[in-house]
Amino acid sequence: MSFYSDSSLSNSSSTSRSNTPSSASDFQPTKFFLLSPALLDIQFLRKFSKKLDKGSGDRIIISINHSDAPTNGWVQEAITTLPCVDVEGKRWEKHLVDESCYFTETHEGVEFEEWVKVCTSTGKTASPAQALNIFASVGLRSIFGQSSPCGSSTLHVLERPAVSFPPLELASPWGVPTEQEWKDLWAAWDLVTLGMIPSNMLHQKPIDLRHKCLFYIGHIPTFLDMLMARALNQPNSEPYFAQIFERGIDPHVDDPEHCHRHSEVPTKDEDWPSLGTIIAFRDRVRARLLALYDDLASGKRKINRNIGRMLAMTHEHEGWHVETLLYMLIQRAGTGTLPPPGFVTPPWEALSAQWDASCTPPSSSTVTLGPVAITLGHDDCEGNDFDEGVCDQVEGHEFGWDNESPSRQVQVGKFRAEWRPISNGEFHAWWVNRKDIGIPPSWVEGEEGIQVRTLYGPVPLSVAKHWPVLSSYDMLNEFAKSKGGRLPTEPELRLFLDTYEVGYEGGANVGIRNWHPVPATTGLEANGGRGSNGGVWEWTSTPLDSHDGLSPTEHFPGYSTDFFDGKHHVVLGASYATIPRLAGRRTIRNFYQPNYPYPWVGARVVYDA
Repeated sequence: MSFYSDSSLSNSSSTSRSNTPSSASDFQPTKFFLLSPALLDIQFLRKFSKKLDKGSGDRIIISINHSDAPTNGWVQEAITTLPCVDVEGKRWEKHLVDESCYFTETHEGVEFEEWVKVCTSTGKTASPAQALNIFASVGLRSIFGQSSPCGSSTLHVLERPAVSFPPLELASPWGVPTEQEWKDLWAAWDLVTLGMIPSNMLHQKPIDLRHKCLFYIGHIPTFLDMLMARALNQPNSEPYFAQIFERGIDPHVDDPEHCHRHSEVPTKDEDWPSLGTIIAFRDRVRARLLALYDDLASGKRKINRNIGRMLAMTHEHEGWHVETLLYMLIQRAGTGTLPPPGFVTPPWEALSAQWDASCTPPSSSTVTLGPVAITLGHDDCEGNDFDEGVCDQVEGHEFGWDNESPSRQVQVGKFRAEWRPISNGEFHAWWVNRKDIGIPPSWVEGEEGIQVRTLYGPVPLSVAKHWPVLSSYDMLNEFAKSKGGRLPTEPELRLFLDTYEVGYEGGANVGIRNWHPVPATTGLEANGGRGSNGGVWEWTSTPLDSHDGLSPTEHFPGYSTDFFDGKHHVVLGASYATIPRLAGRRTIRNFYQPNYPYPWVGARVVYDA
């Protein structure tokens, strides 16, 4: 058989664009591969995955056993109904690699039933979460998974997408990011900026309260270049870019004229640098960063706390902006923004049917927590980075943002919390009688009724009714009050997430496992209540403010302190587009204005007890 050469994204310096959103028919698979349970061996999967082109659309079908219980012919029946797959009646060619077998579509070869026979035999087992981590560790992604009636196995349809993130155990995870972590992040950033923004949107603002799209393409390399220059005591690569691309805007929603310090940008489209000029600058900055890694590896330059913090901060800053740009672009999805290239379009109909069948509600809608003392934050004081005995302590150190440090004990009283965030379906049932509050920007109201925005374009509410609803604090708090509840404080929500959220390693919907939310899974007795909230940040009623021992960052002056204004609330958790490095650190704190409705933030209702 012929394998493809291993390639990453198409030339990342390309500035070509399409002005029309692609359709599902534009992206067709070229091959199907059938893998047997024996191929759970991670080394073989890694070797096999690298022989497939990223984003090619090729699909792998594999049956993962979760226990030794027999499947009793379930695989043979289920595979003919899998979405994104057309295997019925085909013949397959058998291959042996390292004593493991796989099949590829061919016009001559063994019957399909031979693969089914292999898959129904017992073999290596893995829990559903372990299987997802194995896939992620070799750059594969599950497009769709169909579980057997008894739950003893899952039939997965996999792809090698254009972008993927490995499990945290294979990364730093919160120390100095590795070169590979940078390359994974750059692949995501380039996919969003060069693959999802058509040329006619570069000078447009999907959200009035933010800059035009082109600003963010220039902001990311400029921020990296500036912080790198400062930490290394070197000049900026392009001083003019430092003037216009240094910092974005976050105006008050009620008074857009009031805003913190930010860059002054050109007022006319023709006065902005061209996209090609910005991309060339981006490439120089990336080369500068990789040269720094070479110097650190060779011993030419020694790592210290200051340089390590700069690398961690610039990496996470880019991760933040992947999500920020996406929540802007989703406002134009279907009317300008292009779908994520190099990813199979979700089989919405099949997924919707599966969610309807599997969304088992908890036996009780709430759980009682507290009273208890919990720890917020961690110990990572930037102000000590140059102290003797500290400056050289980099290995194993957990870096964070200034508002995460220092650690502090807080008391949490007794309260009851809803197991799951407010869903689109729940909110809609309430909203139809409260249309005076407006429509969440995550929805679209048209002739066909309410639809929910996705990066592939709006989908019917019937598809997304089990997903968490995304809206402003003010709007979701109104819903909570109508139920006799409220939104949680930061310590209350932190306690709930610490107790019941499984995170990326546990299979949660973060790190672009999907480009959309999924139904929440917390509250089921079989898992001790542990699960995922579906892939959204969650609002708290706690305003962002200073606390004892906070040392404001000098790398990014004003990152937190500019927003100690009583107009920003702490949000916790992570969305489906939050990189694992941010999603996995329990001390991370995001923040938004309570009447700002665009970010991917949901909420759960809590009650005094």
